[in-house]
Amino acid sequence: MTNNTESDTATDRDTAAVAAQLGRLPRGLRGVAHRCPCGNPDVVETAPRLEDGSPFPTTYYLTCPRAASAIGTLEANGVMKEMTARLATDPELADAYRAAHEDYLARRDAIEVLEGFPSAGGMPDRVKCLHVLVAHSLAAGPGVNPLGDEALDMLPEWWKKGPCVSADGTECAATAAEGTGA
Repeated sequence: MTNNTESDTATDRDTAAVAAQLGRLPRGLRGVAHRCPCGNPDVVETAPRLEDGSPFPTTYYLTCPRAASAIGTLEANGVMKEMTARLATDPELADAYRAAHEDYLARRDAIEVLEGFPSAGGMPDRVKCLHVLVAHSLAAGPGVNPLGDEALDMLPEWWKKGPCVSADGTECAATAAEGTGA
């Protein structure tokens, strides 16, 4: 898997792929923050404010339905609760997670400052959404978000079955058969 420290401009093909992944047109799309080994976007960077001016603090948005489904399984298995408990007892982990929070805010603020809005995913004090933490890890690269990295390490290789959507942005038959499409 490759990661980006800066988003790539989304092409028309990327936008079509993300729309197929989400089942709708993406909102606030600024670029592709990470690509799956299949070449499709799996994390996009979004604007801190949508076109109507409403805040959208999820700067890194996981779009791949296969990855999202696998992360949902981790969440259902109690991984978030266990991670949150560890934050209360492991000062080194808590410090690293706070640094991840600061990184997330700095990246978002470099685009546009959202005064009074938290980062995302529960940072810095709890784990509220593994999807956000994994998206941050994929976009920023290893070593930036320790709990995102841990969750990512727990995931199966979701790309091994091939792309979740075709090059023209339509849902692949394999994804539809798995029931993981948008």
